[in-house]
Amino acid sequence: MSVLPLAHGIGSVTDPPIPQWLAYYGAAAVLVLSFAALGALWRTPLLERDRFRPLFRFPRRAARVLLGAVGLLLFVVVFMAALVGERSVGTNIAPTFVLVGFWVGLVPVSVLLGNVWAWLNPWRAAADLVAWTWDRAGLAWDPPFAYPERLGRWPAALLLLAFTALELAYTDPGDPRILALAIAIYSWVTWVGIAAFGRDAWLPNGEAFTVYFGLLARLAPVGLRDGRLGLRAPLDRVARIPEPPGTVAFVAVMLGTVAFDGFSRTTWWQDRLFRIETELGAILFNALGLLAAVVIVAVAYVLAVEVARRIGRERARLEQAFVGSLIPIALAYVIAHYLTYLLVQGQLLIPLASDPFGYEWDLFGTIDYRVNVQPLGADAVWYAQAGALVVGHVLGLVIAHDKALALFGSTKVALRTQYAMLGLMVLYTVGGLWLLSRG
Repeated sequence: MSVLPLAHGIGSVTDPPIPQWLAYYGAAAVLVLSFAALGALWRTPLLERDRFRPLFRFPRRAARVLLGAVGLLLFVVVFMAALVGERSVGTNIAPTFVLVGFWVGLVPVSVLLGNVWAWLNPWRAAADLVAWTWDRAGLAWDPPFAYPERLGRWPAALLLLAFTALELAYTDPGDPRILALAIAIYSWVTWVGIAAFGRDAWLPNGEAFTVYFGLLARLAPVGLRDGRLGLRAPLDRVARIPEPPGTVAFVAVMLGTVAFDGFSRTTWWQDRLFRIETELGAILFNALGLLAAVVIVAVAYVLAVEVARRIGRERARLEQAFVGSLIPIALAYVIAHYLTYLLVQGQLLIPLASDPFGYEWDLFGTIDYRVNVQPLGADAVWYAQAGALVVGHVLGLVIAHDKALALFGSTKVALRTQYAMLGLMVLYTVGGLWLLSRG
């Protein structure tokens, strides 16, 4: 089996096809021109409309049972591999499956096919199985607590931050035993939350991956409504649904952690990390940097929205109203920073599937698969990364502009309120391009 070290990605191109300064100015120019075009041509809110074209009835119960069983089976295999398999990132499937196949690979699946995680979620499947067994035994069970509305998605934001801290701040996140411990702790928290508040209350608020993949799945062209699978209009439901408390913090974690992953690869950060003599000191240094990146992203967004609120003379706070504009940006950051990571490291799942525990098995005859370490040329990678950043931020401008029209009514007022958001998008875009050049 071909073995590669499990890196974090951030596949940068050291010799991009165009000068870096031209990329900065070009990306900023695209955003400014897009902003001007929106002001001239987009004068009524279009994304607030409900546009859904049903195609056929979807077998929800059968799909939940089947996909839930698949998710639960994969969960058991990965957890057992992490717990008792060979303690090597190259021969144990757990690190590659969790950090590549699940964490990164499920993103394009969600964006293309919709909220697949809602059906694969092993914690939901296990809870469903327990509830079914409980009902068959003729026993009644009601959650002992009502979920506090003001708590919103704050638990999910904290759990997502904890997961990314393990990935980005801990010195050896690919250690299978550490992953087994993390899986056990996260499972305990999730099942306790479900038992205390119920599946329908805890999962969309407290389960980090349900919220994460659910937000990204809003960009999917397909959706499920009233038991029917159908096509959705572009950007439908991205920003139309009222957001609970904690959503801004959650999206800030989505953006800030990826930004830190890029910044932590810079020479400036690595030089300072190298001077720290203890492992604990290095972990704390990375953790502080991770938290700082999340705070910077959140503060920049809140300030931009506050400027919009003051210009529009709106009394209510608007952070939750505009947070949907950050969802395509979060997707753009994932594509830009983890494209090569997924394409190269993801191939390791092919041989590892035949020998998940590292016991020299060959279950599917793929143990000798050779990884293609350069599936795309350098220029293609750079254009894909830069293009994702620019397109993602343009879509963010579109969503923010449409939401401003819906909130303020007047096209002129809506346009004035978005000057700060334009500046924010330019800042995020140029910052993303800079991180790619330094990763």
